[in-house]
Amino acid sequence: MLRLEAMSCGYGPVRAVDGLDLEVPPGEIVALIGANGAGKSSSLGAVCGLVELQQGRILWNGEDISACQAHRRIGLGIALVPEGRRLFPDLTVAENLLVGGLRLPKARQPDNQARVLETFPRLTDRLQQKAGTLSGGEQQMVAIGRALMSQPNLILIDEVSLGLMPMMVDVCYQAIAGLKEDGLSVLLVEQNTTRALDVADRICVLESGRAKWQGTPEQAKAHPTLIESYLGLA
Repeated sequence: MLRLEAMSCGYGPVRAVDGLDLEVPPGEIVALIGANGAGKSSSLGAVCGLVELQQGRILWNGEDISACQAHRRIGLGIALVPEGRRLFPDLTVAENLLVGGLRLPKARQPDNQARVLETFPRLTDRLQQKAGTLSGGEQQMVAIGRALMSQPNLILIDEVSLGLMPMMVDVCYQAIAGLKEDGLSVLLVEQNTTRALDVADRICVLESGRAKWQGTPEQAKAHPTLIESYLGLA
C-alpha cells in the first residue's frame, strides 16, 4: 500500500530524514520509534505532503505521489492524526468531526460519524461540547475520529499516548487495534515503546533521521543491544 523509497525530507537546508526505506502493507500496523528529533514526525509529514520531500519517492498503491499536493492525498485515502491533536477548541465535537469529512459527500457524514461513535462511545455524550473543554484523552479520541471521517485506507497517528492518563492510552490503543481488524493500515509514531511493541506488526527504529533497525516486535525484544540502546527497555 505505502512504500517509501530512499525518502529524504526536511525543512529548507535541514534534512530531518535521510534515505528511509519503509513499507506499510494493507491491514498492518507499522510503528516508528526513536528519541526526540529522530525524524519520526517529519516522516509522517512527508507522507502527508506537509514536509518537503528532498529525495526519493513516496508510492501509494504503486503510484508515485511524491509531487501530489497534501489535500489530494486525503482524497487518495491517507489521513493524519497530528501530534498534540490540533483540534478547533471553540468548535463542538460534532463540528470538529465534520471538518474531517468535508471532502466527502454530505450524505456519507452521518454514517461516518456513527462509526466514530461506535469506536469511541464516550464521545456520544460530548457531541455538542466544545472540543477545548474535553480532557486530553477525549481530545485524542476526537482527533482520531476526525481522521476516520475521511474514510481513509491508511491512518498516520503521531504520538498517540503523549500526555494521556494510562486508562485513556488503553482506550486509544484498543481503537487502533480495532482499526486493523477493520482492514485499515496504520503508521504509528510512538515514544511509549512498550505499547508500540504490543500493537505493531513491524517496527522501524529511527536515529538521527536514519533507519537503524527494522523487524517484528518479537525480533526487537530478542535483540539485547537494540533494547538497551534504542528502545529504553533494559
